[in-house]
Amino acid sequence: MIKNLKPWLLAALILASLHQAHAQNPFITNQFTADPTARVFGDRIYVYPSHDIRATPGHGRAGWFVMEDYHVFSSANLTDWTDHGVIVTQNKVPWVKPDSYSMWAPDCIQRNGKYYFYFPSAPRDTAISKGFTIGVAVADKPTGPFVPQPLPIKGVRGIDPNVFIDKNGQAYLYWSQGNIYGAKLKENMLELAEEPKTLGELPTKGLKEGPYLFERKGIYYLTYPHVANKTERLEYATSTSPLGPFTVKGVIMDESPTGCWTNHHSLLQLKNQWYLFYHHNDLSPKFDKNRSVRIDSLSFAADGSIRKVTPTLRGVGLTDARQKIQLDRYSRLSQQGAAIAFLDTANTFQGWKTVFTDAKGWVQYNGVAFGSQKVKAVTLRGASAAGATLQIRLDNAAGPVVAEVSVPKGSAWQEVKAPVGAIRPGPHTLFVAPKSGAAVEVDWVRFE
Repeated sequence: MIKNLKPWLLAALILASLHQAHAQNPFITNQFTADPTARVFGDRIYVYPSHDIRATPGHGRAGWFVMEDYHVFSSANLTDWTDHGVIVTQNKVPWVKPDSYSMWAPDCIQRNGKYYFYFPSAPRDTAISKGFTIGVAVADKPTGPFVPQPLPIKGVRGIDPNVFIDKNGQAYLYWSQGNIYGAKLKENMLELAEEPKTLGELPTKGLKEGPYLFERKGIYYLTYPHVANKTERLEYATSTSPLGPFTVKGVIMDESPTGCWTNHHSLLQLKNQWYLFYHHNDLSPKFDKNRSVRIDSLSFAADGSIRKVTPTLRGVGLTDARQKIQLDRYSRLSQQGAAIAFLDTANTFQGWKTVFTDAKGWVQYNGVAFGSQKVKAVTLRGASAAGATLQIRLDNAAGPVVAEVSVPKGSAWQEVKAPVGAIRPGPHTLFVAPKSGAAVEVDWVRFE
C-alpha cells in the first residue's frame, strides 16, 4: 500500500515517525548532545552535534567523554526539531580505531550540491596520528546517507573541525590541538591546499579549542572556547582576513555558573537575527561529560562588537499554545515559593517540573503563540497532596486571569481541565501562580 501513497503524504508520514523536540533549553531532551554546529540548507536549519553517551563496562572510558556516533536534527522555525537519526557511526568509518568512542565535535558544509560532514576521531593506524585526526563523509542530502572517505585529511592532526567558505568561493578548514590552526581547502573539499597555519595571536595561557569562523560586514570573527580560569568561556577575535592576523576582542559567554567544564558553539544568522548555539549539562548536573545543546539570541553593537549572551532556559522562538508548555523552562521565576526539579532523578530525559511551595511563588513564560482560532480550555498536569488552585494570567502579574485550575488532593499526577476566558490572537506571556498557600507541582499546561 505504501508504494501507492502520494509523495507528499509519504513524506509527511516519514517525518511524523521521526522524534520531535521543542525549543526550550535544552532543545534536545531525548539524548545527550554537545558541540552544536548550526547551518541553513534550503528552507531548514540543521544542527550537527556530537552525541554523548554514558560509559559502560567495555564501552568507553568511565569519567570521560564517550561518543560513538552522530545524529542530525532539523527545524523550519527554531522551535520544532526533528531527529533524523544516526548519520555516521564509529565502526563504519574505515580509518577510525574500532570502539574508540572518540567521535568528537563535527561540522557540515554544502558545496556544489554535495554535503561534506567533517568529524574528528582516533585513527586505527597510529602512523597517521597518535592522537586525533579529521575525516570527511559526503552525502547528496543534509540528512545523508553520508559515505565516509577511506582516509582522514592528510596533514591535519587535532579535533573540532570547522569549515568556512568565503565570498570568493575559497574554502578554509579550522581545527584545534593546543593551538588553533587554519588552512585553505582544495576545491574537492577533501584535501588541504596549503600547509596549516597556526593562528598565534590568540591567548597563550589556558586551553583553546572549538574554532568557529564567520564573516559579517567584511570582518572575520574567529570564535572559540577558552579556559581563562577553571572552565571554558566563549571568546572571539577579529581580522580582515580568514587566516588573520587576529585581534582578541572579548567574551561572548561567561563561564558556566554551575561549573560545566566545556562549552562549544556555533553562530547562525536567520532573518536578520543572530543566534548562538552552545551546550550545557542541564540533563546531567552531576556529570559534565554528558551535555545538552541550547540556543539563545545574539546581537552586535554598532561598532561590530558582539554583545555578551546571558544563557536562558526559555530559549528562542514561539511556543504554540496548543502544545505542552513546559513552565519549568521559564523566562522568570520568583525568588521565593517556587523552584525547578527533575520529574525523575533516575531518568532525567523525562524533564523537569515547577514546584510551588506557597503563594509567594510564581513563574513567567514568554512567547506563547495563540493563533486566530479561539481556545476554549486549558489542561494542566499537576499534583498537590492537599489540593490547590492555580491562576493563569496573561502578560504580567497584574494581567487578567484567563483560567483557574483546581488540582484535586492526591499524590499522583493528574491532568485537570478548566475553561478559559477570552484571549486575543497573537503572542502572550503566561504568568502562573497558586491562588492560595497550598503546595502544588506543575509538569505542563496546554490550551485547546
